[in-house]
Amino acid sequence: MDINVNGKNYTVNVPSNTPLLWVLRDVIGLTGTKYGCGVEMCGACTVLLDGQRHHACAVDMVALEGRNVVTIEGLAADKSYPIQKAWQEMQVPQCGYCQPGMMMRVAALLKQTPNPTDAQIDQICNICACGTYQRVRAAIHKAAKG
Repeated sequence: MDINVNGKNYTVNVPSNTPLLWVLRDVIGLTGTKYGCGVEMCGACTVLLDGQRHHACAVDMVALEGRNVVTIEGLAADKSYPIQKAWQEMQVPQCGYCQPGMMMRVAALLKQTPNPTDAQIDQICNICACGTYQRVRAAIHKAAKG
């Protein structure tokens, strides 16, 4: 089965019902996408499929034919993507475990809504055990500006 991740084509030999999350982490070796709950509730495994956010724990390989996957590693390897820069400048992460998924969700939000309101930002409901939601909001506004 062929898959395009971060602009690179991979051929993987896995059952068609294998979740994308495990292919990314265990087969391709991209470990930025995290496993959290496995039932689409926490958001730690968020990736972009053709620019739209999806939970990699719930996307089977059979659904990826001809689609493009972007992981946290695909935003910018040098961390120059506006969201990555804002996250660092605003010191958003504490433990950091949920942050890749949250940043991917923000990337999808900013693509659709370049200047989101606080109410729209509050819809980013990825679970963050450290509770950095106020810094997340500030970083999203900063990323939206530049």
